[in-house]
Amino acid sequence: MESILGLRTTSVSTIDDLRSGSASVTMQMLGILGFAALTALGAQFRLYLWEVPFTLQTLAVYGSGLYLGWRNGMLAQGMYLLIGLFLPVYAGDGSGPAYLFGAITAGYLLAYPLSAAAIGFASKRWNGMGGSVLSMIVGSLTLFVLGVGWLHYAAEHVTWFESIDKGWLRFVPVDLAKILLVGLVYQGTRSLTKRG
Repeated sequence: MESILGLRTTSVSTIDDLRSGSASVTMQMLGILGFAALTALGAQFRLYLWEVPFTLQTLAVYGSGLYLGWRNGMLAQGMYLLIGLFLPVYAGDGSGPAYLFGAITAGYLLAYPLSAAAIGFASKRWNGMGGSVLSMIVGSLTLFVLGVGWLHYAAEHVTWFESIDKGWLRFVPVDLAKILLVGLVYQGTRSLTKRG
């Protein structure tokens, strides 16, 4: 049934080695550093229409969970947060602990490692296209629940609906497009690196 719905595939890819931790330590470290750098790069493309900007960071967050698995995906996003304590790699041009914990978007940032871990964990079983999309939706919900919760109090919104609207609902179409894009790229690279 899972294969019919596209949730699971039995094909094996060299990417699976990276996800499972059976790749060399060097390859795992390169994956962690690479996705941390991609997240930092994605932060540089931002569009502010209200308190929470549109960025490309979530492409890297979602990708890190799929490509690296739960542990290394979480480490990649943790590395990104750590780099931001010293360099201005966050979307708001700030850096340091005061910025990380004081920004109204801090809930989203702090959710990155958890989102990547949720995606990596869910996609361990669901490795087909449908499963990848479903895994990223789980990660997206993790990201937005924490982000909206922080936003509500930090921005001092009067109602929860205002926070949900500005912090999640307005992002749903773009986020779904990102999820489909990352899913297609991931499945494409799995097919290209298929073994046997």
